[in-house]
Amino acid sequence: MKQRKPMIVKWCVRIGAALLSGLGVFCVAVRLSGVELRPSIQLAAAELAMPTGNAAYSRFEKLEPDIQTQAEQVSVPKTEKRSEESRPDEKNTAQTSSDKQTAQEKKSGKENDKSGSNTFEAHDATKEEIASYDKEHEGEEQYPVHEFTVTEGNCCFEDVQVKNTASAEIDIQEELKAPLGFTIEKTDEPQVLIYHTHTTESYLPYDTGYFYESFFPRSTEQSENVCAVGEEIAKQLNAAGIKTIHDTTLHDYPSYSGAYDRSLETIEEYLRQYPTIKVVLDIHRDGIGTDTEKYKPVFTAEGRQGAQMMVLAGYNYDDSEEFADWEYNLRFALRIQQAAAKRCPEMMRPVNFSDFMYNMNVNTGSLLIEVGGEANTIEEARFSGYMMGKVLCDVLKDSAG
Repeated sequence: MKQRKPMIVKWCVRIGAALLSGLGVFCVAVRLSGVELRPSIQLAAAELAMPTGNAAYSRFEKLEPDIQTQAEQVSVPKTEKRSEESRPDEKNTAQTSSDKQTAQEKKSGKENDKSGSNTFEAHDATKEEIASYDKEHEGEEQYPVHEFTVTEGNCCFEDVQVKNTASAEIDIQEELKAPLGFTIEKTDEPQVLIYHTHTTESYLPYDTGYFYESFFPRSTEQSENVCAVGEEIAKQLNAAGIKTIHDTTLHDYPSYSGAYDRSLETIEEYLRQYPTIKVVLDIHRDGIGTDTEKYKPVFTAEGRQGAQMMVLAGYNYDDSEEFADWEYNLRFALRIQQAAAKRCPEMMRPVNFSDFMYNMNVNTGSLLIEVGGEANTIEEARFSGYMMGKVLCDVLKDSAG
């Protein structure tokens, strides 16, 4: 029997591997075949074949050398080698925009409503710009972009949807009744910090329904990456009288490795300088699809299409003392989900509650928010930042002391 046991284990492993391989082939075949199947089958295949939420992070970490090489190609020649030690000092990129007001607003004398600025300043593309974009990529292969909307998790209470893959069950109704871990005060001191661990995450420039083979969703230009989204959120909060700092430090460039360690250093610097900060938000975007096919999550509000968003809240699965207050962050995430549903039921993907921390242990108001995916346009993402700013105003005003 002792001799047979290793053989049995070996065959079990082989059978399991064969089943998983077969499932993977099936999922890819469903996505690429073009055959119309039941939506439930197509969505199930997509869930298994595409990275979402925390799955995307683990994929990036495993492919980190390739990601770093590609990131360097944004504006650094391939032959130029960079190391973490050569990372430029970007600490002067923070913006405190409480006194920022557009010339247009000053001229018109429009008053801000209780949830921030009244209008979104759109930069919609012209036909000439799109024609120029196509001409610039003439001769390149075009690949499709598919739109989708996700609104249902695996647990919910009323309009609050959660995708719970954590090692714990939650009672959404009870958590919504429980107090937040912070109170917004009436003060001119900063109370919100917005930053970006993966600062160079960017979007498609135009909504054409396709992307070109040379598309690479990383950019150091703030007008093209998640910094543009963070700025829209900060505008709303500052306009509503909640002073917000928006830090645009490049934490993932020129080195992708160690981005979370570097962003933690940035957070700790601000918390030392401004102990009044109650809310810390890490703004990202998701990556959904392959090199030849991409998917973008969308919603419609105020007559515009936006990039559907997802809040990530972590669970203290290993009983770490440094993340003992994880439940407060979850409550904050659920309040955001609830407030967003009141403004637009399809604005948010379900809260992603799982076994991770991602620097959410810095205080009781820390969350990671993914705004769309790489196939969303920068305008869709900016509009989502504008809407998220309004939602945050709703939640934070309600928590004011």
